[in-house]
Amino acid sequence: MISFQNVYFRYGAHDILRNVSFLVREDDKIGLIGRNGAGKTTLFELIKGNLTPQDGIIEKPKNVKIGYLPQHIKHNDTTILINEVQKAFKDIISLKERLKELHKNIENTKDTKEAEKILIEINNINDILHYNNYETINEQIEQVLIGLGFVRSDFHRFTKEFSGGWRMRVELAKLLLQKPDVLLLDEPTNHLDIESIQWLEDYLIRYNGAVMVVSHDIAFLNHITKRTIEIVNTRIYDYQMSYSDFVKFRQSQIEIQKQSFQNQQKQIEQTERFIERFRYKATKARQVQSKIKFLEKLERVEIDEFDTKEINLFFPPATHSGTIVCEAKELSKSFGSLQVLKNIDFTIKRGEKIALLGKNGEGKTTLVKIINQEIQADGYIRLGHNVKIGYFAQNQDEVLNLNITILETLENVAPIEVRPKLRKILGYFLFSDDDVFKKVSVLSGGERARLLLAKLLLEPVNFLLLDEPTNHLDVPSKNILKEAIKNYNGTVLLITHDRDFLDGLVDKILEIKEGKIKEYDGDVWNFLKIKKSQSFLSLYNVNAKNKETINKNQNNNIGYFEKKELDKKIRKIENQINKIEQSLIELEKKISDCELQISQNNVELITDYKWYSQYEKMKDEYNKLYDELDKMLIEKETLIKEKQNKLL
Repeated sequence: MISFQNVYFRYGAHDILRNVSFLVREDDKIGLIGRNGAGKTTLFELIKGNLTPQDGIIEKPKNVKIGYLPQHIKHNDTTILINEVQKAFKDIISLKERLKELHKNIENTKDTKEAEKILIEINNINDILHYNNYETINEQIEQVLIGLGFVRSDFHRFTKEFSGGWRMRVELAKLLLQKPDVLLLDEPTNHLDIESIQWLEDYLIRYNGAVMVVSHDIAFLNHITKRTIEIVNTRIYDYQMSYSDFVKFRQSQIEIQKQSFQNQQKQIEQTERFIERFRYKATKARQVQSKIKFLEKLERVEIDEFDTKEINLFFPPATHSGTIVCEAKELSKSFGSLQVLKNIDFTIKRGEKIALLGKNGEGKTTLVKIINQEIQADGYIRLGHNVKIGYFAQNQDEVLNLNITILETLENVAPIEVRPKLRKILGYFLFSDDDVFKKVSVLSGGERARLLLAKLLLEPVNFLLLDEPTNHLDVPSKNILKEAIKNYNGTVLLITHDRDFLDGLVDKILEIKEGKIKEYDGDVWNFLKIKKSQSFLSLYNVNAKNKETINKNQNNNIGYFEKKELDKKIRKIENQINKIEQSLIELEKKISDCELQISQNNVELITDYKWYSQYEKMKDEYNKLYDELDKMLIEKETLIKEKQNKLL
């Protein structure tokens, strides 16, 4: 559908994309990845037609409809939410207005030929309206808005009343409702909470069109994309696999390239020594010429170049604090008539790493600002003995002075004894040489995030408040930040919607919902599992009272037919278990054979993409079957217990 053929694009003398070729097909779900500044947004602008390459060809059908959600949008704040979102259907609504006009015209015309023309146009418009499901426009709007986290009471609020993050959701809603042939989404999850991200994942998986996503959210990419394109040093690497599979494959490829390169270098050295040794011996002249030709024709192994520059982040050891780091009782906060927090209680203890979750607008940032003593609240809240806070704010523009330089930003807050080390600290965060004299206003979102992280290192603290620290950070930087938090011996309260980032990082969840706070032990996946179960139970319990009444009047003793039905279910599961176990045995043998080839360093085979892809698929299938086997065994045990209980 969209074809790039040997495309070159540069800004001045700086190459952004060089000799790039790939094809976007009608049903592709593509993750576009790369470090900040690698050229991802440039690629989107080229696809959209907002930029023109200096060389190469970009082909796309004339009638292809491309929808683009950039990271930054100028918002229209002159109307209410529902009217703004209805603009997604402006062409259809115009046709409906035209239809009304045509009906009036046909009533007033007496010319038969003119009436026939009007009737033909009416029929054509009706066909278009029917094809585009005009009758369900309101239902479509409601489904998308609620999926993205809005409530029905928001529908008639002016868009200017919403924050920048919520207005980005408005633009995303309009884009999804337009149903373009190709969706280009640049960091769509930055302003979404976890529930909205999960809804968007489901929507995009089912989307009837091509989707190309720039995102640093690994879980999001893994769920929706089946193909990964990475931009590295002006080149692209394109594979039909999810992000995590792609990373594993690329790492294995690099290792194989390194080994092949070393082997070839040894071969070249040996050949060159032979040539040098026997160059002037007449008896060896023929062999020498043969060796020279061999070297001339030899296709040299190259190791793919990657940008290995990484931030160097480690939090200073935490100063000692009391056992209780922060405690709140009957804490409340209102903004005018809007009550955000309602008599909440919580305790944060020394050394805990806690995620603060909840939908956008529920009060997460408000609570963090209360803890940081930026805003006042009703009720009781106190920090423990010797608690020192380090704060990473979500809204960078509020805490960064855009009119000063990077170096001045640190100089304004650094203790005197630290100031000689500031340029070294900035170097840890990839601000080197003259970069430190750049104004903050010209920095990208990722660069501003790195600058805020650098500020956290200026003095030791023991309580980190991190409000969406992963927004705008690329994957390598996120991974380094995650490791730094893991190794930090202080206390952490973290707001983020990035599930992969939270995985293995926190051991407690605080959820804010409808002004209240609830505590969950365990990691983020356990929390999401509980939330999913609660959503199911809320639907299941609609008629629960009636069911309980019926159950109380029923005899619990098992009858013949009920016993027969339970036995049938148990036998069915046992058959399924046997089949899975047999499949696991067969897969285990195949995987072992593949791993034997890898251990024997069969380069020709393991560098073959299809072979390696099949090997990875077998491992994935093996893991899925094992998970399925666990579920079957649990289900069998449950049925047996049910049968035993009813026999009592």
